Amino acid sequence: MAVLVIAEHDQWSLKHATRATVSAALRLGGDVTVLVAGAQCRPVVDVVSGIIGIAKVLVPDHERYRHVLAEELAPLVVSIGRDYTHILAPATTFGKNLLPRVAALLDVAQLSDVIDIISPDTFVRPIYAGNALATVRSRDPIKVITVRPTAFAPAADGGSAVIVQIAPIENQGLSSFVTRDTTASARPELTQARVVISGGRGVGSRDNFQLLEALADRLGGAIGASRAAVDAGFAPNDWQVGQTGKVVAPELYIAVGISGAIQHLAGITEAKVIVAINKDERAPIFKSADYGLVADLKQALPEIVEILGKRVR
Repeated sequence: MAVLVIAEHDQWSLKHATRATVSAALRLGGDVTVLVAGAQCRPVVDVVSGIIGIAKVLVPDHERYRHVLAEELAPLVVSIGRDYTHILAPATTFGKNLLPRVAALLDVAQLSDVIDIISPDTFVRPIYAGNALATVRSRDPIKVITVRPTAFAPAADGGSAVIVQIAPIENQGLSSFVTRDTTASARPELTQARVVISGGRGVGSRDNFQLLEALADRLGGAIGASRAAVDAGFAPNDWQVGQTGKVVAPELYIAVGISGAIQHLAGITEAKVIVAINKDERAPIFKSADYGLVADLKQALPEIVEILGKRVR
């Protein structure tokens, strides 16, 4: 049995989700190989080769893979992946964009958002927005799997994998990189933050999100949002938490003005402590929260920030 993991990175640093995916791969047994596709990404290759349990790192270093376009990467993965029994990637935007293409090209079914591995052909994944867990068995010769990063501990350092340079495949000509708009932030990345403060439609406006940002700055946390808040234009899309957004597993999750739809709850099931702040005492979020505060956020959040400031001093 041989397992291929597709690394997610930004050419300079390895994404945390890849280490969790490697942990899932190690649960399968057999040799684990990691594909690091990029351009001048040696720092990432060095980090990956040092992860314990990895036998080999494949490196197609070419300008074509600098921006990791799924249309270019999927045929490369397929050309390599036919020699493997399992192909894994994190269930992030990167993996969800890439692996469905790989599965289609291999003519196999994809197993999405796997949270546990029973055996090499049997897996557990959430269904119905996380309200139930399904144990599924795949009879496909190659299992194509996206792994929920929060479900597996990150693989540690301590390995010495062999690094193998491989040739890129021909240009597919299906897409091209134009530009990327990025936002610089001193806050932690949403899926890795110990504290997340999320706002919903009840926050009322983009300006009111500044109240959440003040609390996040005080707690050293990240900012999230419900789909309703994103659709209303209160928050950017990359803040979205939930079934159609990001899955988070912070030690503390504070939901402000969020009703508690099951689609949102699907993204926070692994949060250690959930605190709900909502002026509607009948909001469903209170049924899922460990602590609840019925209050107007415009009054409650400044008071909380002030109290926390006094404790710091």
